[in-house]
Amino acid sequence: MSDNLREQLLLLPAYFQGHLMLTLAAISMGVLISVPLGVWAEQSARVKRPLLAVVSIIQTFPSLAILALVVALLGGRIGFLPAFIALTLYSMLPIVRNTVTGLESVSASVIDAAKGIGMSPNQILREVKLPLAMPVIVAGIRTAMVWTVGLATLSTLVGATSFGNYIFTGLQTRNLVAVTVGSLASASLAVSLDGLVASMQWLLEKRSEAADSATLKRIRLSVYGITAIIVCLALYGLIPKPRADFVVAGKPFTEQYIMAGLLAQELEEAGFSVEQRLGMGSAVVYEAIRNGTVDVYVEYTGTVWANFMSRESNPGRQGIRSGVVGFLEEQNVTTVGFTGFQNRYALAMRRDRALELGVTSIEDLIPIAAELSAGSDLEFFGRTEWFRLRDLYNMDFADKLTFDVSLMYTAVAERQVDVISAYTTDGRVAAYDLLLLDDPRNALLAYDAMILASANAAAQPKFMQVLDTLVDSIPDEAMRQANRLVDVNGESITVALEYLRGEMTKN
Repeated sequence: MSDNLREQLLLLPAYFQGHLMLTLAAISMGVLISVPLGVWAEQSARVKRPLLAVVSIIQTFPSLAILALVVALLGGRIGFLPAFIALTLYSMLPIVRNTVTGLESVSASVIDAAKGIGMSPNQILREVKLPLAMPVIVAGIRTAMVWTVGLATLSTLVGATSFGNYIFTGLQTRNLVAVTVGSLASASLAVSLDGLVASMQWLLEKRSEAADSATLKRIRLSVYGITAIIVCLALYGLIPKPRADFVVAGKPFTEQYIMAGLLAQELEEAGFSVEQRLGMGSAVVYEAIRNGTVDVYVEYTGTVWANFMSRESNPGRQGIRSGVVGFLEEQNVTTVGFTGFQNRYALAMRRDRALELGVTSIEDLIPIAAELSAGSDLEFFGRTEWFRLRDLYNMDFADKLTFDVSLMYTAVAERQVDVISAYTTDGRVAAYDLLLLDDPRNALLAYDAMILASANAAAQPKFMQVLDTLVDSIPDEAMRQANRLVDVNGESITVALEYLRGEMTKN
């Protein structure tokens, strides 16, 4: 067994427990809410149409948007709760719809016969309609179960533990072993839970058969035993565990994984217990540091200036620094210090493509941009600095495509796009022989990396002393090489951390 696979399998119990607990909790709440709503809708024509419309509309919302909205409504709270609420909402449509359909499919002659023997409406519902509709209702629950298992992987983006930790980390660090383990684990869980629900349905349908059937007894014991084990595993996650001294967070790209690991190692070596929550979006992690659910992470001045301060100007590197630090103080967020490197956006092209077109700066793109395609990460084309760049240079591209960061570099390397919004400390810039275009009109912002801490964490002197050792300790080239070890050479985050810490001791 390779070291990489062994490392991924060691993470499996924690990720499995988190994913299972989240799935079962959401499905259970979905059933408790959706079946009664379906019954109500079937009995009231005035309720049926608007109810089905509402749950259908919820289903059409992108899952990431639902997660982001729930986090915002909870005041920036991250972790299990927002993921649970979002997944519960997503589970409702198939259960509600199948409940209505199942009840409506009960033959009118059967209902008339029940009325003929004097059964009340409640008795007809409980003893006739629901039992006959149960196969259709269970089919809806099984569909919701499979959907929920798959969608639960996205909960990583709001700080909840799931198999998504494997997938998002693996995609960003080009670790196909991690992606494969996470994907297979998620698929296996979906198939297993679907099979378990199907088995329970089959047993319910067979309950009228001979109770002393030995085979049926063995099957029943097996299904009940497996169900009990799964429920116990999920409930184990509810047992209160010692809270970590500090929560370290990171965004979903390689540099953030490395820096989160560095912060965690420094704190652990000082005797603190640390929990890492990785792969979170910029807005989510920023709200989390403000409300104290995250204690420390690495942010960039340009992100705060453009995204959180909504500034459209570019006063230069020092102007942005001072403005950002003052703003964060007002937001009750402590700036521990700057790390020493900056990872700014820069338009980049394959060197041979740039030479072919005679391009060395963004100004050179002006007459030809309308014929070129551009790629970016998930944020760049929605940021104010893109709008400023577009307006200052009075140009736009023929096509603007957004990619996962790792796929963005592959796209330009394979000539699928002409230009990308590269990161200046990304090791793939040199590895793919990309040319960073000059920005003579100063459209793009400075992105100095800085360590941010919550108010509670910053109030602890020892915590601040530990992190002060990281201030101005990492030059651009050291960060670039650490990123390259992971993104280009295929090394693990651990190897990149060892390299980075070795370089830090030289400075």
